[in-house]
Amino acid sequence: MNNRLVAALIAVLFALLVAGMSMFTVDQRERAIVFQLGEIREVVTQPGLNFKWPLIQNVRFFDNRILTMDTPETERFITSEKKNLLVDSFVKWRINDVKQYYISVQGDEARAQTRLSQTINSALREEFGRRTVHDVVSGEREEIMRVVRDSVDEDARKIGVAIVDVRLKRVELPQEVSESVYRRMEAERKSVAAELRSEGFSAAEKIRAEGERAREVIIAEAYRDAQRVKGDGDRKASAIYARAFSENPEFYSFYRSLEAYRAGFKNRSDVLVLEPNSEFFKYLKGPGKGAK
Repeated sequence: MNNRLVAALIAVLFALLVAGMSMFTVDQRERAIVFQLGEIREVVTQPGLNFKWPLIQNVRFFDNRILTMDTPETERFITSEKKNLLVDSFVKWRINDVKQYYISVQGDEARAQTRLSQTINSALREEFGRRTVHDVVSGEREEIMRVVRDSVDEDARKIGVAIVDVRLKRVELPQEVSESVYRRMEAERKSVAAELRSEGFSAAEKIRAEGERAREVIIAEAYRDAQRVKGDGDRKASAIYARAFSENPEFYSFYRSLEAYRAGFKNRSDVLVLEPNSEFFKYLKGPGKGAK
C-alpha cells in the first residue's frame, strides 16, 4: 500500500513537472519565439498562457516596448560650409518583426543597436553635408530629423526593427570656433541695433516735424479765426457806437474828450503845454451844450 502511494506521488510530481515544463506565459510587454531543436517553430505575439513540448522545445522572449538608443559620445559632423558641428542624438526604436529580428541579429540587442548606430550616423552625415549651420541649428532641424527617421526606418525594417523617432538633443559649434562665431554674431546684432536706432531717430524727427507743422497750422488757423471774430466784433461795436453817437453828437464829443484826457494824463510825469482857452479844456470848464 505504501509503495502504491509513493508511486502515485511520484507520478503526480512528474505530471506537475511535465506540465510546468510544457507551459509558459507571454507578458503583454513581450513577444516570444518557440524553438524546436534549434529551429523556429512558432512566433507568439499575443499575451497569455501558451504550451510547448517539454525537452524538445524551448522559448525565447523579446522586449516589445519602445527602446532608447542614446549616443554615448558627441559626434562631429561637417556642414555644406565645411564647418564642424558637435551633435548629440538619440533614437526610439522597437522590435517590429520578431522572427526577422532573430534571423538578422540572433536577437542580440547590442548587435541591433550597432547596426542602427551605423545607419543613423551615415544618414546624419549625409543630411548635414547638404545644409548650412543655420539650417541645422534652427532653419531645417525638424526636416533633418524627419528625413533621417524615414531613411533609417527603411533600412531597419530589414532586420525586423521599426524606428519610432530620431531626435537631435544638442547641436553646437566646437569650442575653438564658438568664440569667433559669437563675436561675429555680436557684431551683426550691434549693426542691426544701430540701424534700428537710426530708423527710429529718423522716424522721430519726421513725427516731430509733422507735429511742429501741425502746430503752426493750428496756431495760424486759430489766429485767423480770432482776427475774423475780432473784426466782426469791432465792426458790430463801431456800428453800435455810430448809432449811439449819431443820436447824441454832444455826448460823443464829450466821450472822446474823456478818452483824450485819459490818454493825455496817463502818467504823473506827463506835461502838456496848451493855451488856457484851448478846445482841449472845453469840458473841464463846463458841462457843454448838451448838459442838463
